[in-house]
Amino acid sequence: MNFYLMPHPPIIIPAIGKGEELKLYKTTLACNQIAEEISKLKPQTIIIITPHGPMFSDAICILDDEKIEGDLSQFQCHDVKMSLTFDRELNELILNLSQNRNIPVVSVDQHLLKMYHRRFQLDHGVVVPLYFINEQYRDYQLVHITYAPLKDRQLYEFGMVLQEAVKQLDRQVVMIASGDLSHKLKEANMKYGEEFDRQFLNHLKKGELLELFELDKEVVYQVAECGLRSVKIMSGAMDGGKYEGNVLAYQCPFGVGYGTVKFNYLGVGIKGLKYIEKKPKIKAVSILQKENPYVYVARKALEDYFQQTKTLLTQEDLPSEMFVKRQGVFVSLKKQGQLRGCIGTIFPTTDCVATEIVRNAIAAATQDPRFMPVEEEELTELKVSVDVLTEPISCSKEMLNPKKYGVVVSCGMKKGVLLPDLEGIETVEEQLSIACRKAGIGETESYEIERFEVIRYQEGD
Repeated sequence: MNFYLMPHPPIIIPAIGKGEELKLYKTTLACNQIAEEISKLKPQTIIIITPHGPMFSDAICILDDEKIEGDLSQFQCHDVKMSLTFDRELNELILNLSQNRNIPVVSVDQHLLKMYHRRFQLDHGVVVPLYFINEQYRDYQLVHITYAPLKDRQLYEFGMVLQEAVKQLDRQVVMIASGDLSHKLKEANMKYGEEFDRQFLNHLKKGELLELFELDKEVVYQVAECGLRSVKIMSGAMDGGKYEGNVLAYQCPFGVGYGTVKFNYLGVGIKGLKYIEKKPKIKAVSILQKENPYVYVARKALEDYFQQTKTLLTQEDLPSEMFVKRQGVFVSLKKQGQLRGCIGTIFPTTDCVATEIVRNAIAAATQDPRFMPVEEEELTELKVSVDVLTEPISCSKEMLNPKKYGVVVSCGMKKGVLLPDLEGIETVEEQLSIACRKAGIGETESYEIERFEVIRYQEGD
């Protein structure tokens, strides 16, 4: 197989860009270069992986029917149209091999999509790259794949399935990973965008495809890319080979990074699946070694919980104050910037702070009723924070400050707690309103107020 990364900005099509496409002149040249190379290869089938086709949260989607059509009419362009046939034999084999490996893959035809009120048509993630190819070569069948937000191991292993299926049928095949890079390059608060694009393309250039699985998941989330999973699948299709990426173009005139890359085969390389399977545990160990004592205890408790071992803490490893003091503790877990679990105690319920952290860390991961329990594979994606509370004292509304003080509201048996300095809470009124809502205290009910302070320990402290 031959492998390529191609962007899919509709504005690169002259009928849509109306002159703005000239800002992507280098990208246009790169796409034409790939198209010319493909026309010389004369593949029987083009496999294209897109982020914009029918997507399911729990299964990779393969379109399959007699034929499929597509255009760019949603971008007010009615001149670009294409009609393609599927390589149904290859589709079927990919499905069978995926099932044998327990990889969730679903075949989708026009009848199934009708049930979801979706049209059976080519998406722009496919139409834009094929626009360039079709100008020079049309004698191919299509395998249309929409990735899903599956685990890294599953994405990579699905790529291995694609490799195996192509070998079994002895097809001449080209694979295109359709995808753009950071979509946040013009936002002032997006400090990650340029760095993500640089790292991503640098890994491709050096052939460090497995390093893509080590990219910080919170950074990936923040930059809003749409090409990483396409390339992760493609890297699985390259398994056992050594490749280097020739970056033909990189441009970002509209605040989105567009990378165009052809991959050159250099010889036999490593098998990557075992590395990817081991990666979460390796990374988890490195995280544990870096954290402050309070976050360390929380993370250690989570690791031990999933490994079904008892957390043993000694004063040789931790500050003595963690074994002497008894205080309330909240443990918060965030994933991709969003809360994933938070459980705490206002007053101490165990013999010391260290034990309090252990108990509440496990509870935050497994007992927060707002979320499904955390899975072991998620541990490396979590950001952990630990809040150690002072004892609450009675106060009036005038004595509150939502940035400095947490609040406890109580009415009879009803009690609500809110930590200080929470994102989006700027006023005392907002703080009390949310705390009362959590407690189930009505607007007309009177309630008592207590305040407390916290010492917050976060990742990197």
